[in-house]
Amino acid sequence: MSAVFELQRGNSPVILGFPHTGTHVPPEVWARLNRTGRMLADTDWHIHQLYADLLPGASVIRALFHRYVIDANRDPSDVSLYPGQNTTGLVPETDFDGLPIWEPGAEPKADDISQRLAAYHVPYHAALAAEIERVKAEHGIAVVFDCHSIRSVIPFLFEGKLPDLNIGTAGGVTCDPRIEAAATEVARDAQGYRWVLNGRFKGGWTTRFYGRPGDGVHAIQLELAQDTHLEHEAPPFGLSPEKAARLRVHLGDMLNRIEAVATLLSREQS
Repeated sequence: MSAVFELQRGNSPVILGFPHTGTHVPPEVWARLNRTGRMLADTDWHIHQLYADLLPGASVIRALFHRYVIDANRDPSDVSLYPGQNTTGLVPETDFDGLPIWEPGAEPKADDISQRLAAYHVPYHAALAAEIERVKAEHGIAVVFDCHSIRSVIPFLFEGKLPDLNIGTAGGVTCDPRIEAAATEVARDAQGYRWVLNGRFKGGWTTRFYGRPGDGVHAIQLELAQDTHLEHEAPPFGLSPEKAARLRVHLGDMLNRIEAVATLLSREQS
């Protein structure tokens, strides 16, 4: 399973998810990508490093495969997350700029997608679901905090410049209001950062699928604009130590406040 995911079990009610930081592409898939696709530009660069040790007790699950192999944050039936808007699907045909990523004639077909679902998407989500159940059994609740990033300017996907901190709860339905409030209060007070709740990014399939507050499972997504932590939003997509250090203060605050709310909710369950 080394090319599918890595899982670190913790003792917190919070689970950190990283579906888009992986860069593994199996050789047979790599051979079909064109030059644009081989840049792997739509990776959530360095996000797992950005969050490292901010909440030491949290469980961590990270997909190691690249989203061009198959997107772990898309509905397995490939239903669009954002109907009527430009987006990418379960196995993307283009990058975030709308440019083809596959060699002509090498675009994935239905059998490719079926095989990749079984080999990558299903094992990742089986592990996440099992970890949610384990954490819920221990605490009475589980909170999935799904960690993402994206370039701040992508005309194909959205107009203008994206806010720095994009919190998604699918309109408030995927988590307890107190969890949403904990995240938004930190974003509001983070000087020098712009933020939005349920803007262009309302939460991906992971957030929407697992977020069932009535069943004790809460989910929230944070989409970071990449200029908050990268040297440049272009190759080689290097992490800026100075930007990262500044941002980590607020990310740590957000996670710790969410964990505090989760602990309170756990007590209410008992």
